[in-house]
Formats: sequence, structure tokens, C-alpha cells
Amino acid sequence: MSPTLDDPRISRGMRAQLELRKRRFNEGAHQVGWKVGFGAPVAQTNLKLTAPLVGFILDRAMLAPGARVPISHWQKPVAEAEIAAYLGQDLPARASRDEVRKAVAAIGPAIELADIDCAMDDVEAILAGDIFQRHVVLGQRDIMRQGARLAGLKGRVARSGNDVPVPADLETNIGDVLNIVRHVADVAEAIGDKLRAGQFIICGSLTAPMFLEKDESAVDFALEPIGAIAVKFGA
Repeated sequence: MSPTLDDPRISRGMRAQLELRKRRFNEGAHQVGWKVGFGAPVAQTNLKLTAPLVGFILDRAMLAPGARVPISHWQKPVAEAEIAAYLGQDLPARASRDEVRKAVAAIGPAIELADIDCAMDDVEAILAGDIFQRHVVLGQRDIMRQGARLAGLKGRVARSGNDVPVPADLETNIGDVLNIVRHVADVAEAIGDKLRAGQFIICGSLTAPMFLEKDESAVDFALEPIGAIAVKFGA
């Protein structure tokens, strides 16, 4: 059992999230990955969390790089530049660090789009709504970075053509990637599931979340030297 589920807010929120996921499965959706949220130190402190919140990603949420998304009807759209960790084998709960390292077969760039539709301090409601998840764009995956080797990587982010600062240490805002993967494996087992080969985890925003204006044109993210992706906005 993941100790984070001892928090009654998280326990109740995850039960509601599982019901949401079950409804989506009944509609024909399939889970392809997992996400974490509120992993930044300031968010952890503000929400009195000991680990990031965990949600699911469905096949219907996936977008091709360069896709155009209308967001004018969204309540409070947000974009996040993230690292995606790809699983090459199943990973059980309580795995050792070496086991986690062996399970991560590749990493690559990702952009998540979210829509803030409840209070950002209501942990139960955040989880019940799958942590605001709407869409994910994935880029090229680098199998030479298996084991989540980040040394030498550099992030470049632009929002509507304007550069967004990215920490030189890509784990500054998200924490240790291997710890994130292990945490998701622990939570997955605690809710009766498993972190499976072929799935991916998007590991949290490398920068401060980008709250999008209605006239935004695009978000571009390069995880150099792996590759670059973008998402565009508007009808």
C-alpha cells in the first residue's frame, strides 16, 4: 500500500478517479500512460503532500506533434513541458532503484494540456477529475537514455514565440525521475492496477505551469538533443 493513500483526501479522490476511469473504459477508451501533478516543492508544501498526485492518460487524449487545439471554451487552460519516461517492462510496487532504472526503456519530450476546472487547493476534487488532464503530445523517444539518464539534456520552451526559462537541472521542479516512476508503480498497485510495459509516465512540469491566454498561438518544447515538439491553438 502506498503511504500517500493514508491521506483521506487522496484516498477519497483516488476512489472517485477510479470510477471516472471505469466509465471511460466502458465508453471504449484504453489507458496508455500515467501522469503526476503537484510535484514541485512549493506545491507539495502548499497542499501538505508528501509525494506527487497520480492520474491516468487515455488513448483518446493523445495528440500528434503540431496538432491544433481550440481552447477558447476551456475554463483555465494550462500547458506544461514535461519529460516522458517509457516503460520497457512491468514494474511492481516497492521496486528497488536498480529495478526502476532497468524498467525505464527510454525518455523523451512531452507537452501536457490541462484545464483547471476546480479549486487548485482541493486535493480530493483534483484527483477525482484526473488532475485536470485533457491532452498529451509525445515526441521522439531516446532508447540511449534508458534508465532515465538526463545528463547533458537541455530544455528549451517557447510560448507564442517567447522564451520560457527552463532550469538547467531538469529535476529542479519535478524531483528525481526514478523516484517518480517508483511512486507511480506503488500507487498503481495500491489501487489494484500495475505499471505495465508499453505505458509511459509524464513526470511533471519542468517550468512553472503556463496558464494560457485565449489568443495564444503555440507552445514549443525541445528536449535537446532528443528532439522537439509543438502544439498550436485556435480553431
